Amino acid sequence: MKRIIILLITCLAGLFAYGQADTIRLQDKRLNTSVLKPGLNQYLVYFQNPKNKQTIRFWYWLRNIELKNRDGEKVFAITQHWYGSDSAAYRSIYSINKAEDFAPVYISLTIKGITKAYNWSRDKITGADSVANNAHKDFSLDFKVPNFNWDLDIETFEMLPLAANKTFAINFYDAGLNPPEYVIYKVTGSEVLATLDNQKVDCWKLFTEGTNGSTHYTQTFWISKKNHEFLKEEDQFNGMYRYKIKMPGAAPDLVSRFNN
Repeated sequence: MKRIIILLITCLAGLFAYGQADTIRLQDKRLNTSVLKPGLNQYLVYFQNPKNKQTIRFWYWLRNIELKNRDGEKVFAITQHWYGSDSAAYRSIYSINKAEDFAPVYISLTIKGITKAYNWSRDKITGADSVANNAHKDFSLDFKVPNFNWDLDIETFEMLPLAANKTFAINFYDAGLNPPEYVIYKVTGSEVLATLDNQKVDCWKLFTEGTNGSTHYTQTFWISKKNHEFLKEEDQFNGMYRYKIKMPGAAPDLVSRFNN
């Protein structure tokens, strides 16, 4: 109950400060799915603790977007690989979303060798009994309203109708965890970002904050105005910083290399 009250206060504060929030609903089809480009996107992810300035923890994320046909319907099939400094840090995620409105259809997550797979619809999510060794085959949760896949937040942000002073309420859900909740994201301004390949890109800055348990966190995302491209993220929590930086096109195609 305390967490719900805090969330409501945060939402109301955002609404008063930035005007009426635009609620992103599946039925409204407000996500511009036409700007989501198929292809491989790679991100350098690193953590830094100001108290330990000589150490940085690194990860490398690969997110491959494919446009496919599933039972006569166009869908986005998105494969993620998260690589760290040891095998325990590795995870893979495979998601299927309708191309029409980005409605989740299916997700499978493998973390530390344990697979959890789900069939996802507008009114519920259930364990996929057709997936071998599915640790959550008996899982089931009914939804009050349709929601979006939080594991695909990067892709969702790229499709938002971003503009100055906009505020968005997105009903996100982490598959297999607590029930969905609306998260408030605010366009707090814009900034010209210098990318790793020496380009100057004008970006919208999208901001959110909240609590994870007793920990307060903030997140800022930079999305290019022209190409709707997620280029950078900065998170702050417990005195720590986490960054995601999109790598330039010259980065090697690790998916093809590892599969050969």
